[in-house]
Amino acid sequence: MSVLIYVAVPLFIVSMWIEHALLKRRGHSTYERRDLQISLGLGTGNVLLSALVKGGVLALAFLLYEHRLFDPGQGVFAWVLLFFAEDLCYYAYHRTSHESRLFWAAHVNHHSSQRYHLGTALRQSWTTPFTSFWFWLPLPLLGFHPLMVMTQQAISLIYQFFIHTELVKRLGPLEWVLNTPSHHRVHHASNTRYLDSNHGGILIIWDRLFGSFVREDEQEPPHYGLTKNISQPGLVHAAFHEWAALLRDVARAPRLRDKLLYMFGPPGWSPDGSSLTARQMRRLSAERLSAE
Repeated sequence: MSVLIYVAVPLFIVSMWIEHALLKRRGHSTYERRDLQISLGLGTGNVLLSALVKGGVLALAFLLYEHRLFDPGQGVFAWVLLFFAEDLCYYAYHRTSHESRLFWAAHVNHHSSQRYHLGTALRQSWTTPFTSFWFWLPLPLLGFHPLMVMTQQAISLIYQFFIHTELVKRLGPLEWVLNTPSHHRVHHASNTRYLDSNHGGILIIWDRLFGSFVREDEQEPPHYGLTKNISQPGLVHAAFHEWAALLRDVARAPRLRDKLLYMFGPPGWSPDGSSLTARQMRRLSAERLSAE
């Protein structure tokens, strides 16, 4: 994790305080103490565990960089290329984290809050430091210096902090290119039509290109949280509840095929249809609407 993240922490705190004050002035602050405590606890754990594995990740990145296929250098053109390449890597990681249960188990707690504000951005996983870095390894192999990659990752994460808000509605023409608060509200929604959409980091163009974009509908406000919200509000349960459920499902599955699909198939997959994936839920919803 780049030093930029640590430098940005005071800005995060001040921004949360300002947002809370503005929401209170409007009479409906969405901040709640216990929910925020869990977000801060998860975020702190993520930072500590990221620092723990950073040395090994950097060593691997530098090893790949030593065998790089190209040499774009470190000038302005290289930074422009890296901006787009890193954002595409983030899109691949983020979409996979919603469409493969093994990665969803690491990512799910970011979506477990039923509230949506800047504090929600800090609700990060304790296990993504071990599951996410693989998606960025192609960048040093392509010739981008590992420290440049880390810096761009930090810039992306800082930007994404500020789109976790309901204070900003729409940003006009920027909505076509950038991942905005409106697009990210859709991403955090548990409404059936909004599930597994808008995975971009800074840019929304990848979602538009690869068919995962959904526009926020003012007639259907987002309902935040999970399709089945966690019943216990504790910090450890929030961090590991999906890992525990995944292990139970894998242990109960009689066939190797089912075990593998539980692990790498989409969240909600089951051999008997007792639980549904996001795609299956959308299809059923569409069938109900067409039958009305």
